[in-house]
Amino acid sequence: QVQLVESGGGLVQAGGSLRLSCAASGRTVSTDGLGWFRQAPGKEREFVTAISWRNGLSYYANSVKGRFTISRDNAKNTMYLQMNSLKPEDTAVYYCAAGRVPGPTQKYDYWGQGTQVTVSS
Repeated sequence: QVQLVESGGGLVQAGGSLRLSCAASGRTVSTDGLGWFRQAPGKEREFVTAISWRNGLSYYANSVKGRFTISRDNAKNTMYLQMNSLKPEDTAVYYCAAGRVPGPTQKYDYWGQGTQVTVSS
């Protein structure tokens, strides 16, 4: 089992920045993929970005490329999402997830509880 706890959400004005964190514990050796997903009201959950624990290879949705940066600190078992130039359409509950392999279409077995990000116009 892997436990994931997100933090860092909040309210920010358009054009601002936020950094989300996801602390992982448990059997993290079974997972190489870490990802961020988001779900806006009335919409399906969508992939945002993912990274490999092992080699740092990362993947991004087109909607966030150039604005969001995913990173990880292996010593702290923590993943980060730096979000810059935020737009109102980035408003959503953001979830971190872990799975065997990183990528936008991979299966993620473990999920955090989510953290709300609200971007005001």
